[in-house]
Amino acid sequence: MKTLYIECNMGAAGDMLSAALLELLPDSEDFVKRFNSLGIPRIKMIKEDAVKCGIHGTHVSILVDGMEEGPHMHEHEHEHEHEHHHEHEHDHEPHHEHDHEHHHEHCHDDHEHGGHDSHHHHSHSTLDQIRFIIDFLDIDDDVKDDIMAVYGLIAEAESHAHNTSVEHIHFHEVGTMDAIADVTAVCMLMKELNADKVVCSPIHVGSGTVRCAHGILPVPAPATAYILRGIPIYGGEIRSELCTPTGAALLKHFVSEFGPMPVMSISSTGYGCGKKDFPVANCVRAYIGETAGSNDEIIELSCNVDDMTAEDTAFACEELMRGGARDVFTTAVIMKKGRPGTLLCVITDDAHKEEIVKLIFKHTSTIGIRECRMNRYVLDRSFKEKDGIRIKTSSGYGAARSKAEFDDIAAYAREHGLSLSQTRQKFGV
Repeated sequence: MKTLYIECNMGAAGDMLSAALLELLPDSEDFVKRFNSLGIPRIKMIKEDAVKCGIHGTHVSILVDGMEEGPHMHEHEHEHEHEHHHEHEHDHEPHHEHDHEHHHEHCHDDHEHGGHDSHHHHSHSTLDQIRFIIDFLDIDDDVKDDIMAVYGLIAEAESHAHNTSVEHIHFHEVGTMDAIADVTAVCMLMKELNADKVVCSPIHVGSGTVRCAHGILPVPAPATAYILRGIPIYGGEIRSELCTPTGAALLKHFVSEFGPMPVMSISSTGYGCGKKDFPVANCVRAYIGETAGSNDEIIELSCNVDDMTAEDTAFACEELMRGGARDVFTTAVIMKKGRPGTLLCVITDDAHKEEIVKLIFKHTSTIGIRECRMNRYVLDRSFKEKDGIRIKTSSGYGAARSKAEFDDIAAYAREHGLSLSQTRQKFGV
Protein backbone atom coordinates (compact mmCIF):
# COMPACT_ATOMS: atom_id res chain seq x y z
CA MET A 1 0.00 0.00 0.00
CA LYS A 2 1.40 3.40 -1.00
CA THR A 3 1.82 5.30 2.26
CA LEU A 4 2.80 8.88 3.04
CA TYR A 5 4.28 9.46 6.50
CA ILE A 6 4.67 13.02 7.79
CA GLU A 7 7.01 13.70 10.70
CA CYS A 8 6.10 16.84 12.64
CA ASN A 9 8.87 17.02 15.25
CA MET A 10 8.98 20.80 14.69
CA GLY A 11 5.25 21.31 14.24
CA ALA A 12 3.62 22.11 10.92
CA ALA A 13 2.85 25.10 8.73
CA GLY A 14 1.56 25.39 5.18
CA ASP A 15 4.86 26.41 3.58
CA MET A 16 6.88 23.70 5.32
CA LEU A 17 4.36 20.99 4.40
CA SER A 18 4.32 22.08 0.76
CA ALA A 19 8.14 22.13 0.65
CA ALA A 20 8.45 18.64 2.16
CA LEU A 21 5.85 17.18 -0.22
CA LEU A 22 7.43 18.98 -3.17
CA GLU A 23 10.69 17.11 -2.57
CA LEU A 24 8.83 13.80 -2.99
CA LEU A 25 7.87 14.56 -6.60
CA PRO A 26 10.09 13.23 -9.40
CA ASP A 27 10.07 16.67 -11.07
CA SER A 28 9.53 19.44 -8.53
CA GLU A 29 10.53 22.18 -10.99
CA ASP A 30 7.70 21.18 -13.30
CA PHE A 31 5.23 21.42 -10.41
CA VAL A 32 6.42 24.94 -9.61
CA LYS A 33 5.94 25.99 -13.24
CA ARG A 34 2.44 24.52 -13.36
CA PHE A 35 1.54 26.07 -10.00
CA ASN A 36 2.66 29.51 -11.15
CA SER A 37 0.41 29.21 -14.20
CA LEU A 38 -2.75 28.46 -12.18
CA GLY A 39 -3.93 32.04 -12.04
CA ILE A 40 -3.84 32.76 -8.30
CA PRO A 41 -3.89 36.57 -8.40
CA ARG A 42 -0.47 38.23 -8.02
CA ILE A 43 1.19 35.02 -6.77
CA LYS A 44 4.50 33.41 -7.64
CA MET A 45 6.07 30.37 -5.95
CA ILE A 46 9.82 30.28 -5.46
CA LYS A 47 11.59 27.01 -4.59
CA GLU A 48 14.92 27.46 -2.79
CA ASP A 49 17.54 25.13 -1.31
CA ALA A 50 17.87 25.30 2.49
CA VAL A 51 20.08 23.75 5.17
CA LYS A 52 19.02 23.15 8.79
CA CYS A 53 21.48 21.60 11.25
CA GLY A 54 23.35 20.09 8.32
CA ILE A 55 20.19 18.68 6.70
CA HIS A 56 19.63 19.80 3.12
CA GLY A 57 16.03 20.49 2.21
CA THR A 58 13.71 22.92 0.45
CA HIS A 59 12.18 26.21 1.44
CA VAL A 60 9.13 27.49 -0.44
CA SER A 61 8.50 31.22 -0.66
CA ILE A 62 5.25 32.72 -1.92
CA LEU A 63 5.69 36.15 -3.50
CA VAL A 64 2.74 38.53 -3.70
CA ASP A 65 3.32 41.21 -6.34
CA GLY A 66 6.99 40.23 -6.26
CA MET A 67 7.36 40.60 -2.49
CA GLU A 68 7.38 38.00 0.27
CA GLU A 69 5.70 38.79 3.54
CA GLY A 70 8.67 38.16 5.77
CA PRO A 71 11.20 39.94 7.95
CA HIS A 72 11.75 42.73 5.40
CA MET A 73 8.07 43.61 5.72
CA HIS A 74 7.91 43.25 9.49
CA GLU A 75 10.88 45.04 10.97
CA HIS A 76 8.26 46.72 13.13
CA GLU A 77 6.83 43.40 14.22
CA HIS A 78 7.39 43.96 17.95
CA GLU A 79 5.95 47.46 17.78
CA HIS A 80 2.38 46.32 17.27
CA GLU A 81 0.16 43.50 18.39
CA HIS A 82 -1.44 40.88 16.18
CA GLU A 83 -4.90 39.44 15.99
CA HIS A 84 -4.39 35.75 16.60
CA HIS A 85 -6.13 34.11 13.72
CA HIS A 86 -2.97 33.69 11.78
CA GLU A 87 -1.06 31.34 9.57
CA HIS A 88 2.65 31.58 10.17
CA GLU A 89 5.43 30.70 7.84
CA HIS A 90 6.69 28.75 10.79
CA ASP A 91 9.88 30.65 11.48
CA HIS A 92 9.63 30.58 15.21
CA GLU A 93 10.68 33.30 17.60
CA PRO A 94 9.19 33.86 21.03
CA HIS A 95 5.97 35.89 20.73
CA HIS A 96 6.41 36.31 16.97
CA GLU A 97 7.99 33.15 15.74
CA HIS A 98 6.87 33.04 12.13
CA ASP A 99 7.77 35.22 9.21
CA HIS A 100 4.83 34.33 7.02
CA GLU A 101 1.04 34.39 6.88
CA HIS A 102 0.01 36.40 9.95
CA HIS A 103 -3.58 37.56 10.42
CA HIS A 104 -3.05 41.11 11.58
CA GLU A 105 -5.42 43.21 13.57
CA HIS A 106 -3.74 46.22 11.77
CA CYS A 107 -4.08 48.78 10.33
CA HIS A 108 -0.44 49.37 9.25
CA ASP A 109 0.82 52.44 7.49
CA ASP A 110 2.27 51.86 4.06
CA HIS A 111 5.74 53.01 5.13
CA GLU A 112 5.83 50.13 7.59
CA HIS A 113 5.75 47.77 4.61
CA GLY A 114 8.51 49.38 2.62
CA GLY A 115 6.04 51.57 0.74
CA HIS A 116 4.02 48.57 -0.47
CA ASP A 117 0.26 48.87 -0.47
CA SER A 118 -0.75 47.14 2.73
CA HIS A 119 -4.21 46.39 1.35
CA HIS A 120 -2.63 43.81 -0.87
CA HIS A 121 -1.25 41.97 2.11
CA HIS A 122 -3.70 42.63 4.90
CA SER A 123 -7.14 42.35 3.36
CA HIS A 124 -9.85 40.39 5.11
CA SER A 125 -11.57 37.53 3.31
CA THR A 126 -14.73 35.55 3.96
CA LEU A 127 -15.27 31.92 3.02
CA ASP A 128 -17.36 33.03 0.04
CA GLN A 129 -14.58 35.32 -1.19
CA ILE A 130 -12.04 32.54 -0.89
CA ARG A 131 -14.38 30.15 -2.72
CA PHE A 132 -14.77 32.73 -5.50
CA ILE A 133 -10.99 32.80 -5.97
CA ILE A 134 -10.63 29.02 -5.86
CA ASP A 135 -13.47 28.41 -8.33
CA PHE A 136 -11.54 30.25 -11.06
CA LEU A 137 -8.32 28.27 -10.66
CA ASP A 138 -7.32 25.74 -13.28
CA ILE A 139 -7.31 22.74 -10.92
CA ASP A 140 -9.45 19.62 -10.52
CA ASP A 141 -12.73 19.89 -8.66
CA ASP A 142 -11.63 17.44 -5.96
CA VAL A 143 -8.61 19.65 -5.20
CA LYS A 144 -10.94 22.65 -4.91
CA ASP A 145 -13.09 20.64 -2.50
CA ASP A 146 -10.01 19.84 -0.40
CA ILE A 147 -9.02 23.52 -0.26
CA MET A 148 -12.46 24.61 0.90
CA ALA A 149 -12.62 21.76 3.43
CA VAL A 150 -9.36 22.98 4.97
CA TYR A 151 -10.69 26.53 5.17
CA GLY A 152 -13.90 25.17 6.63
CA LEU A 153 -11.92 23.63 9.52
CA ILE A 154 -10.17 26.95 10.15
CA ALA A 155 -13.46 28.87 10.00
CA GLU A 156 -15.06 26.49 12.49
CA ALA A 157 -12.11 26.90 14.86
CA GLU A 158 -12.13 30.69 14.58
CA SER A 159 -15.88 30.87 15.11
CA HIS A 160 -15.49 28.78 18.27
CA ALA A 161 -12.55 30.84 19.53
CA HIS A 162 -14.38 34.14 18.99
CA ASN A 163 -17.86 32.86 19.91
CA THR A 164 -19.47 33.82 16.63
CA SER A 165 -20.90 32.08 13.59
CA VAL A 166 -18.84 30.81 10.67
CA GLU A 167 -20.63 33.30 8.40
CA HIS A 168 -19.26 36.20 10.46
CA ILE A 169 -15.65 35.01 10.34
CA HIS A 170 -13.31 37.28 8.41
CA PHE A 171 -9.97 35.64 7.67
CA HIS A 172 -6.98 37.93 7.92
CA GLU A 173 -3.73 36.57 6.50
CA VAL A 174 -5.14 33.04 6.26
CA GLY A 175 -7.45 34.52 3.65
CA THR A 176 -4.85 36.44 1.66
CA MET A 177 -3.23 35.33 -1.56
CA ASP A 178 -0.01 33.93 -0.13
CA ALA A 179 -1.85 31.73 2.37
CA ILE A 180 -4.35 30.57 -0.28
CA ALA A 181 -1.30 29.62 -2.34
CA ASP A 182 0.14 27.53 0.52
CA VAL A 183 -3.12 25.64 1.05
CA THR A 184 -3.62 25.15 -2.68
CA ALA A 185 -0.07 23.85 -3.11
CA VAL A 186 -0.44 21.24 -0.36
CA CYS A 187 -3.82 20.07 -1.70
CA MET A 188 -2.40 19.75 -5.23
CA LEU A 189 0.67 17.89 -3.98
CA MET A 190 -1.44 15.46 -1.97
CA LYS A 191 -3.41 14.62 -5.11
CA GLU A 192 -0.28 14.16 -7.22
CA LEU A 193 1.39 11.94 -4.63
CA ASN A 194 -1.84 9.90 -4.55
CA ALA A 195 -1.03 7.95 -1.38
CA ASP A 196 -3.43 5.20 -0.33
CA LYS A 197 -2.89 6.12 3.32
CA VAL A 198 -1.52 9.20 5.09
CA VAL A 199 0.00 8.73 8.54
CA CYS A 200 1.42 11.48 10.75
CA SER A 201 3.53 11.56 13.89
CA PRO A 202 2.24 13.22 17.05
CA ILE A 203 2.56 16.98 16.50
CA HIS A 204 5.01 19.14 18.41
CA VAL A 205 3.08 22.33 19.13
CA GLY A 206 5.82 24.18 21.03
CA SER A 207 5.39 25.90 24.36
CA GLY A 208 5.25 29.28 26.04
CA THR A 209 3.02 32.12 24.92
CA VAL A 210 2.23 34.20 21.88
CA ARG A 211 1.37 37.90 21.94
CA CYS A 212 -1.93 38.80 20.29
CA ALA A 213 -4.31 41.73 20.09
CA HIS A 214 -6.32 40.19 22.92
CA GLY A 215 -3.25 39.85 25.12
CA ILE A 216 -0.77 37.05 25.72
CA LEU A 217 -2.18 33.61 24.91
CA PRO A 218 -0.79 30.16 25.70
CA VAL A 219 0.63 27.91 23.00
CA PRO A 220 -1.10 26.31 21.19
CA ALA A 221 -3.43 29.22 20.53
CA PRO A 222 -7.19 28.63 20.92
CA ALA A 223 -7.99 28.13 17.22
CA THR A 224 -5.08 25.72 16.73
CA ALA A 225 -5.99 23.80 19.88
CA TYR A 226 -9.58 23.48 18.66
CA ILE A 227 -8.51 22.05 15.29
CA LEU A 228 -6.15 19.60 16.99
CA ARG A 229 -8.86 18.02 19.15
CA GLY A 230 -8.50 14.23 19.10
CA ILE A 231 -4.99 14.44 17.60
CA PRO A 232 -1.93 13.47 19.68
CA ILE A 233 0.19 16.56 20.40
CA TYR A 234 3.00 17.46 22.78
CA GLY A 235 4.97 20.47 23.96
CA GLY A 236 8.68 20.80 24.60
CA GLU A 237 11.55 23.06 25.49
CA ILE A 238 11.26 25.23 22.38
CA ARG A 239 9.29 28.28 23.50
CA SER A 240 7.58 29.10 20.25
CA GLU A 241 4.33 28.41 18.47
CA LEU A 242 5.36 25.55 16.19
CA CYS A 243 2.01 24.45 14.77
CA THR A 244 -0.10 27.02 12.93
CA PRO A 245 -3.86 26.92 12.34
CA THR A 246 -3.38 26.19 8.63
CA GLY A 247 -0.81 23.47 9.30
CA ALA A 248 -3.18 21.90 11.82
CA ALA A 249 -6.13 22.09 9.42
CA LEU A 250 -4.18 20.53 6.52
CA LEU A 251 -3.11 17.61 8.70
CA LYS A 252 -6.59 17.21 10.18
CA HIS A 253 -8.08 17.00 6.68
CA PHE A 254 -5.62 14.64 5.01
CA VAL A 255 -4.22 12.39 7.75
CA SER A 256 -6.09 9.18 8.43
CA GLU A 257 -3.91 7.93 11.29
CA PHE A 258 -1.63 9.51 13.89
CA GLY A 259 1.14 7.54 15.53
CA PRO A 260 4.63 6.11 15.07
CA MET A 261 6.03 5.48 11.63
CA PRO A 262 4.71 2.19 10.24
CA VAL A 263 6.96 -0.51 8.86
CA MET A 264 7.49 0.65 5.29
CA SER A 265 9.88 0.47 2.37
CA ILE A 266 10.91 4.09 1.68
CA SER A 267 11.13 5.29 -1.92
CA SER A 268 11.69 9.01 -1.25
CA THR A 269 12.22 11.45 1.64
CA GLY A 270 11.46 15.18 1.65
CA TYR A 271 12.53 17.98 4.00
CA GLY A 272 10.52 21.19 4.18
CA CYS A 273 12.49 23.90 5.96
CA GLY A 274 11.49 27.07 7.77
CA LYS A 275 13.76 30.12 7.81
CA LYS A 276 14.77 30.40 11.45
CA ASP A 277 17.43 28.28 13.10
CA PHE A 278 17.01 26.29 16.32
CA PRO A 279 19.08 23.68 18.17
CA VAL A 280 16.79 21.18 16.43
CA ALA A 281 16.46 21.09 12.63
CA ASN A 282 13.53 23.36 11.80
CA CYS A 283 11.83 21.20 9.20
CA VAL A 284 8.94 18.89 8.42
CA ARG A 285 10.06 15.51 7.08
CA ALA A 286 7.90 13.42 4.76
CA TYR A 287 8.40 9.87 3.53
CA ILE A 288 6.63 8.07 0.69
CA GLY A 289 6.86 4.31 0.30
CA GLU A 290 5.11 0.97 0.56
CA THR A 291 3.75 -0.58 3.73
CA ALA A 292 3.42 -4.34 3.98
CA GLY A 293 0.81 -4.70 6.67
CA SER A 294 0.91 -3.27 10.16
CA ASN A 295 0.39 -4.18 13.79
CA ASP A 296 -1.49 -2.54 16.60
CA GLU A 297 -2.81 -3.22 20.09
CA ILE A 298 -6.30 -4.48 20.81
CA ILE A 299 -8.16 -5.25 24.02
CA GLU A 300 -10.15 -8.40 24.71
CA LEU A 301 -12.84 -8.08 27.38
CA SER A 302 -14.36 -11.37 28.49
CA CYS A 303 -16.72 -12.82 31.07
CA ASN A 304 -18.46 -16.12 31.88
CA VAL A 305 -22.24 -16.33 32.31
CA ASP A 306 -24.45 -19.32 33.10
CA ASP A 307 -27.82 -17.70 33.79
CA MET A 308 -28.71 -15.96 30.50
CA THR A 309 -31.01 -17.22 27.79
CA ALA A 310 -29.87 -17.57 24.20
CA GLU A 311 -32.15 -14.66 23.27
CA ASP A 312 -30.62 -12.39 25.92
CA THR A 313 -27.10 -13.36 24.86
CA ALA A 314 -27.84 -12.62 21.19
CA PHE A 315 -29.31 -9.23 22.10
CA ALA A 316 -26.26 -8.37 24.22
CA CYS A 317 -23.94 -9.22 21.30
CA GLU A 318 -25.93 -6.98 18.96
CA GLU A 319 -25.83 -4.05 21.39
CA LEU A 320 -22.08 -4.45 21.90
CA MET A 321 -21.47 -4.28 18.15
CA ARG A 322 -23.71 -1.22 17.94
CA GLY A 323 -21.70 0.31 20.78
CA GLY A 324 -18.41 0.22 18.87
CA ALA A 325 -16.96 -3.25 19.49
CA ARG A 326 -14.72 -4.51 16.72
CA ASP A 327 -15.95 -8.07 17.18
CA VAL A 328 -18.09 -10.09 19.59
CA PHE A 329 -18.18 -13.87 19.86
CA THR A 330 -19.33 -16.54 22.30
CA THR A 331 -18.04 -19.99 23.16
CA ALA A 332 -19.89 -22.79 24.96
CA VAL A 333 -18.02 -23.72 28.15
CA ILE A 334 -18.49 -25.91 31.19
CA MET A 335 -18.29 -23.79 34.32
CA LYS A 336 -17.97 -24.62 38.02
CA LYS A 337 -20.29 -27.24 39.44
CA GLY A 338 -20.51 -28.78 35.96
CA ARG A 339 -22.85 -26.10 34.69
CA PRO A 340 -22.93 -25.36 30.95
CA GLY A 341 -22.35 -21.68 30.30
CA THR A 342 -21.18 -19.09 27.80
CA LEU A 343 -17.84 -17.35 27.45
CA LEU A 344 -18.48 -13.87 26.02
CA CYS A 345 -15.48 -12.20 24.33
CA VAL A 346 -15.48 -8.64 23.03
CA ILE A 347 -12.66 -7.16 20.93
CA THR A 348 -12.25 -3.40 21.31
CA ASP A 349 -9.66 -0.62 21.70
CA ASP A 350 -8.78 2.04 24.25
CA ALA A 351 -11.10 4.59 22.67
CA HIS A 352 -14.17 2.39 23.18
CA LYS A 353 -13.18 0.30 26.20
CA GLU A 354 -15.05 2.24 28.88
CA GLU A 355 -18.25 2.29 26.86
CA ILE A 356 -17.99 -1.44 26.11
CA VAL A 357 -17.48 -2.23 29.81
CA LYS A 358 -20.66 -0.32 30.65
CA LEU A 359 -22.59 -2.17 27.93
CA ILE A 360 -21.40 -5.59 29.12
CA PHE A 361 -22.59 -4.87 32.65
CA LYS A 362 -25.85 -3.42 31.31
CA HIS A 363 -26.81 -6.25 28.97
CA THR A 364 -25.38 -9.35 30.68
CA SER A 365 -25.69 -10.89 34.13
CA THR A 366 -21.95 -10.92 34.82
CA ILE A 367 -20.51 -9.26 37.91
CA GLY A 368 -16.90 -9.21 36.66
CA ILE A 369 -15.01 -8.58 33.41
CA ARG A 370 -11.49 -9.68 32.50
CA GLU A 371 -9.20 -7.51 30.34
CA CYS A 372 -6.38 -8.77 28.17
CA ARG A 373 -4.23 -6.56 25.94
CA MET A 374 -2.85 -8.11 22.77
CA ASN A 375 -0.78 -7.15 19.76
CA ARG A 376 -2.26 -8.09 16.43
CA TYR A 377 -0.89 -8.19 12.89
CA VAL A 378 -3.11 -6.57 10.27
CA LEU A 379 -3.19 -6.68 6.49
CA ASP A 380 -3.59 -3.29 4.83
CA ARG A 381 -7.05 -2.90 3.36
CA SER A 382 -8.43 -0.82 0.52
CA PHE A 383 -11.78 -0.70 -1.29
CA LYS A 384 -12.79 -0.21 -4.88
CA GLU A 385 -16.26 -0.27 -6.39
CA LYS A 386 -17.43 -2.02 -9.54
CA ASP A 387 -21.04 -1.61 -10.67
CA GLY A 388 -22.13 -0.93 -7.12
CA ILE A 389 -20.21 -3.87 -5.64
CA ARG A 390 -17.56 -2.95 -3.09
CA ILE A 391 -14.47 -5.13 -3.35
CA LYS A 392 -12.04 -5.24 -0.43
CA THR A 393 -8.38 -5.95 -1.15
CA SER A 394 -6.12 -7.00 1.72
CA SER A 395 -2.36 -7.21 1.39
CA GLY A 396 0.84 -7.40 3.40
CA TYR A 397 3.31 -9.87 4.91
CA GLY A 398 3.61 -11.58 1.52
CA ALA A 399 -0.15 -12.19 1.19
CA ALA A 400 -2.79 -10.59 -1.03
CA ARG A 401 -6.47 -11.34 -1.48
CA SER A 402 -9.67 -9.71 -2.70
CA LYS A 403 -13.25 -10.31 -1.67
CA ALA A 404 -16.57 -8.68 -2.50
CA GLU A 405 -18.69 -7.34 0.34
CA PHE A 406 -21.36 -9.95 1.03
CA ASP A 407 -24.21 -7.47 1.51
CA ASP A 408 -23.51 -5.97 -1.94
CA ILE A 409 -23.33 -9.40 -3.60
CA ALA A 410 -26.55 -10.51 -1.90
CA ALA A 411 -28.41 -7.33 -2.90
CA TYR A 412 -27.26 -7.67 -6.52
CA ALA A 413 -28.26 -11.36 -6.61
CA ARG A 414 -31.75 -10.61 -5.33
CA GLU A 415 -32.22 -7.66 -7.67
CA HIS A 416 -31.23 -9.65 -10.78
CA GLY A 417 -32.59 -13.07 -9.80
CA LEU A 418 -29.15 -14.69 -9.59
CA SER A 419 -27.54 -17.05 -7.11
CA LEU A 420 -24.63 -15.92 -5.00
CA SER A 421 -22.21 -18.09 -6.99
CA GLN A 422 -23.49 -16.68 -10.30
CA THR A 423 -23.05 -13.14 -9.00
CA ARG A 424 -19.52 -13.85 -7.78
CA GLN A 425 -18.65 -15.36 -11.17
CA LYS A 426 -20.04 -12.31 -12.94
CA PHE A 427 -17.77 -9.98 -10.98
CA GLY A 428 -14.83 -12.36 -10.77
CA VAL A 429 -14.72 -12.30 -6.98
